[in-house]
Amino acid sequence: MEKIPMTAGGHAALESELKQRQQVDRQRIIAAISEARAHGDLSENAEYHAAKEQQALNEGRIADLEDKLSRAEIIDVAKLSGDTVKFGATVTLIDEDTEEEKSWQIVGDMEADAKAGRISISSPMARALIGKKLGTSVEVVTPKGARSYEIADVRFA
Repeated sequence: MEKIPMTAGGHAALESELKQRQQVDRQRIIAAISEARAHGDLSENAEYHAAKEQQALNEGRIADLEDKLSRAEIIDVAKLSGDTVKFGATVTLIDEDTEEEKSWQIVGDMEADAKAGRISISSPMARALIGKKLGTSVEVVTPKGARSYEIADVRFA
């Protein structure tokens, strides 16, 4: 069974979603199914079929979350240090062509959110950065073509 690396914050977010789905969403869907059943003939009852489909999707997501949480390897980013890029690091990069500066935190697949500055450990950018040291130049193949970046800062917080 393969472990899934994640930050403590990512683990807490998954636990919160699981709790929401088990304790709130499940009960709401069961109530919707009961209400739809009361309307009579189930074979032509669109509300019933929609609620049952919603139930199947919710239960599938619950199973997925339980699996991911059971295989989670929580990495406490606050205990990490150094100038080498590794899981949990927040890396500031300078685009060598445009001089544009961007910061990314390398996190687990389940907690990645590019808009929030978090990229997946399995993304091409993160794979290119892992193991590199502060001040190193890195070439990353992106959908827009190959880009060169300089690692300007590596921090753990």
